[in-house]
Amino acid sequence: MYCCTKVTDDVSWIGVNDRKTERFENYMPLPYGVAYNSYLISDEKTCVIDAVEFGSSALYIEKVILGLDGKNLDYIVINHVEPDHSSGLKDILRVFPNVKVVGNAKTLGMLRAFNIEFPDENFVTVKEGDILDLGKHKLTFAMIPMVHWPESMVTYDTTEKILFSNDAFGGFGALDGGIFDDEVNFDFYIDEMRRYYANIVGKYGAQVTSAIKKLSGLEIKLICPSHGLIWRKDIAKVVSLYSTWAQLLPEEEGVVIVYGSMYGNTAKMAEIIGRELNAQGIKEVKIYDASKTDHSFIVAEIWKYKGLVIGSCAHNNSVYPKVQPLLHKLENYGLKNRYLGIFGTMMWSGGGVRGIEAFANGLKGIEVIAEPVEVKGTPKVEDVAKLENIARELAAKLIAERN
Repeated sequence: MYCCTKVTDDVSWIGVNDRKTERFENYMPLPYGVAYNSYLISDEKTCVIDAVEFGSSALYIEKVILGLDGKNLDYIVINHVEPDHSSGLKDILRVFPNVKVVGNAKTLGMLRAFNIEFPDENFVTVKEGDILDLGKHKLTFAMIPMVHWPESMVTYDTTEKILFSNDAFGGFGALDGGIFDDEVNFDFYIDEMRRYYANIVGKYGAQVTSAIKKLSGLEIKLICPSHGLIWRKDIAKVVSLYSTWAQLLPEEEGVVIVYGSMYGNTAKMAEIIGRELNAQGIKEVKIYDASKTDHSFIVAEIWKYKGLVIGSCAHNNSVYPKVQPLLHKLENYGLKNRYLGIFGTMMWSGGGVRGIEAFANGLKGIEVIAEPVEVKGTPKVEDVAKLENIARELAAKLIAERN
């Protein structure tokens, strides 16, 4: 039946694909859409795990009703109150007014803050290790605070060994036909998974690492996140990826060059560095104009590569306005384990390069490569040599780590 895709005999995916919303959280582009995953457990007691975003709730409710096949809905577990998961709960409550809402001690107050109303006696408070008995299926719960909200938790089906992992192990991208990791070309999804992690969860690496450690003792046969692919074949792969991203460890030796340029002079400098990096044997070099490419994509690439070079023209004695928010986000997320080169242009008092240097000085685990290069006007012959020196020193650091 089109409404449900079987995950196991008793568990179905009843999520929806959103290909209409242009920006996640109203600022990150969704060129490939996003999936809001929800799951139905059919047992002596029926239970839905997580709702969906309200803009998709009409189709969602249709799927819930068809999936129940005439049964009543007994429980809905809210692992996370963020509206892309919980706002569809309003329609669940409208259709199933007696459903029991399951969450932890912090969940109810947050639902009330979003004006999601139901009788207090219909809320079931669970804590770490509690069991919700559905009959054959026994659900237990683990709290993962600040991954990435304080009420966040995961649900574990002890019968089928399924981890309903909330936002953990999720990703952007609608599910185009296949919903399992072994049904699709994962190369298509990994970049959107990384972009999701880096921009949504990235600040909370320590909490993600703690959550992975807490869950490591479970026997897990499937991971069912709230966004993105369901993992049933290569669970070790997605856990390893999230562990790497949480520790801010680069995956590859390449370099991201990002710049802000008003009249093209700082852009010239970026090209010089990029060409010399390639001449030195670095094949993965990505150059981004901060005024053109959305920062969510740039942040995801920075998460991937070991080398980073940032350039800015001076703008009102400060960093160029399209570069400044990127620096703020990277500082807020505590970027580390990277080599950094710095360059820029000025005319009288500067400010762009100075601002990037201040950013670098405020971070632990960032090693600045070579002397920053600041050019008055357009780069001259002597400036080209200095820019190439940044590239050579950065390439030497990266190549030295190959073995």
